[in-house]
Amino acid sequence: MTENLVVCCKCGAVNRLPPSRPAIDAKCGKCKAKVFAGHPEDVAAEIFDRQIARCTIPVLVDVWAPWCGPCRTMAPAYEAAAGELEPQVRLIKLNSDAEQAVAARLGIQGIPTMILFHQGQEIARTSGAMSATQVVRWVRDRLLTVAV
Repeated sequence: MTENLVVCCKCGAVNRLPPSRPAIDAKCGKCKAKVFAGHPEDVAAEIFDRQIARCTIPVLVDVWAPWCGPCRTMAPAYEAAAGELEPQVRLIKLNSDAEQAVAARLGIQGIPTMILFHQGQEIARTSGAMSATQVVRWVRDRLLTVAV
């Protein structure tokens, strides 16, 4: 088994996670924050780009906005999904109002939109609010089609 690379949501440092140690307990080597906080972190453009480019585990992004009712409704479900999917999948959030350039680059036309990336490539996307069970099932079904 090879070690995974996971980007810290707080400082952007790339952390090596050896398979011999539980990834869920990992702390960032730079800022000492938990690598997996048990909930999705809202990230800025620079950290988003680094997550997609450097993480060797799949990255699930929830593109949302504070004014969006369905986004607010889905937030607890997305957080619950993090509890089931981490540390095999990194879950992050991207505020489309705060990060308009990234949202435009991603071609976001409606929110909430979830995009699943693996090894720097988008492998799936879906729009609309989901329950935690639906999020987990959607991710796991998509990951069955790629070599993770």
